[in-house]
Amino acid sequence: MLLAAIQSTTESEFSSDKLLTWAERAHQLALEHGPRLVAAIVILLLGWFLARLVTGVQRRALARTKVEPTLANFVTKLSYVALMALVAIAAVSKLGVETASFVALLGAAGFAVGFALQGSLGNFAAGVMLMIFRPFRAGDFVEAAGTTGTVQEVGIFATIFTTPDNKKVIVSNSAITSGNITNYSAMPTRRIDLVFGISYGDDMRKAKDILRRVVAAEPRVLADPPVQIAVSELGDSSVNLVCRPWVATADFWAVRFALIEAAKEAFDAEGVTIPFPQRDVHVHQVA
Repeated sequence: MLLAAIQSTTESEFSSDKLLTWAERAHQLALEHGPRLVAAIVILLLGWFLARLVTGVQRRALARTKVEPTLANFVTKLSYVALMALVAIAAVSKLGVETASFVALLGAAGFAVGFALQGSLGNFAAGVMLMIFRPFRAGDFVEAAGTTGTVQEVGIFATIFTTPDNKKVIVSNSAITSGNITNYSAMPTRRIDLVFGISYGDDMRKAKDILRRVVAAEPRVLADPPVQIAVSELGDSSVNLVCRPWVATADFWAVRFALIEAAKEAFDAEGVTIPFPQRDVHVHQVA
C-alpha cells in the first residue's frame, strides 16, 4: 500500500509538472506571438473596412459617370478582391511568414491562368471597350459580326441578340469589335430608299406625280427633309425611279411596306406599267 501511495504521489507530481510546463510554454508563445496575432487580426479588420469603403466610393463614382451597371459591378468586385488579397498578404507577413515566395507563386499561377484563358480575356477586354464607348445599347437594332437583331444584353464576355424571327444569338465580344458595327437605332430618323421600275412607254412625269401623292398621303413620312423622287437609271427593260422619304426610325419598316403597297395600287389604277423581265425565244427549223 505504501508503494502504491508513493507511485500515485509521483504520478500526480509529474502531471502537475507537465501542466505547469505546458502553461509556461503557452504563456511564452503568447508573449512572443500574441502581439503579432493581434496586429494581424487588426490589419484584416481594418483592411476589410477600408476595402468596403473604397469600393463603395468607386461604385458611386462609376454610377455618376453612367458606366454600364454590368461593367461597374465587375470592376467593383475585382477591386475588392484585389484589395483583400493585399490585406491578407500584409496580415500573413505580420505573423512572420515569408511572403515573397507566396507572391511569386500567385504571379506564376496568374500568368498560367491568363495564358490558358487568353481567348476569354480577349472577350473581356472587348466587352469593356463596348461598355465604355457604347456603339450600341440594349434595345438597339444592330448588325455586327454577321448577326442582325435587337440587342438584349451587353455582357462582359458576350452580347446577346434577338433576331427578327425571334432567335436568340450569343456573339463573343471580340468578334463584334473586330468588324464593322451598324447601329440602325442610333439616329432618330432614317431614309427609306425605294426603287420603282416603269415601262419605257409610260409617262415619267405622271409616274413621279403618282409617287408624290402616295408619299403625301402617308402621315408618318416627315416633311423635313423633303422626299426625293427622281429617275435613277435607264435599265434594260424599265425606267427606274427612286423614292426617298424620311421617317422616324421606329416607323421605318411599317412605312416602307405601306408605301410599296400603296404605290403598286396607285400605278395599277393610273395605268402605269411595272415591267418584269421577259425573254423572247425564236425557234428556227433546220431542214
